[in-house]
Amino acid sequence: MARKQFDLIVFDWDGTLMDSTSTIVKCIQASARDLGLPVPNNEAASYVIGLGLQDAMQAAIPDLDPIHYPRMVERYRHHYLGRDHELTLFDGAREMLDDLAAQGYFLAVATGKSRVGLNRAMNMAKLLSVFDATRCADETFSKPHPAMLQELTRELGQDMRRTLMIGDTTHDLQMAISAGAAGVAVRYGAHSAAELTALNPLFSAGSVSELHEWLINNA
Repeated sequence: MARKQFDLIVFDWDGTLMDSTSTIVKCIQASARDLGLPVPNNEAASYVIGLGLQDAMQAAIPDLDPIHYPRMVERYRHHYLGRDHELTLFDGAREMLDDLAAQGYFLAVATGKSRVGLNRAMNMAKLLSVFDATRCADETFSKPHPAMLQELTRELGQDMRRTLMIGDTTHDLQMAISAGAAGVAVRYGAHSAAELTALNPLFSAGSVSELHEWLINNA
């Protein structure tokens, strides 16, 4: 089927392609517990997913002495690296990406992960060769700043008006709005359906299969 609206499709990683939301929440909580700091509840910990790691820790436990945040980052990495080998892509994610690539879309990732973290995750998922470009939070401004999308479109020579951002958080959708790109939400990740719907995405998918079907028929 001929492309209808978009040339470049940009995916968030955690909670959108990889089933990692609950693991990230537990690692944030464990890092706070290690340091005797207030432990954020599940809602507070999941809300910060998608932000750069330092920004995420500050948002999860605000009003702390800034000295604590680098230590929380270190403890988070300790816990996450001990568990990330257990993580898997959502069912159907690989098939969806392969299908989109075969149809000639440019594919990219915009993530709050570090470069080392994303490369590690993509290598384990055997997706290193699937994406045309990727951008991480330690390389530019963290979401919801539009820089990731601006840099990806420049790198790939694409038009922002023909770029689609797909993610599971309001940070993803706000980034798309700020950049002038279109946005699609997935409801199976970190943020609630109500929070996502409030930002008027083109579509809100309840599963990877729903997302795949919408992209094939509408993107």
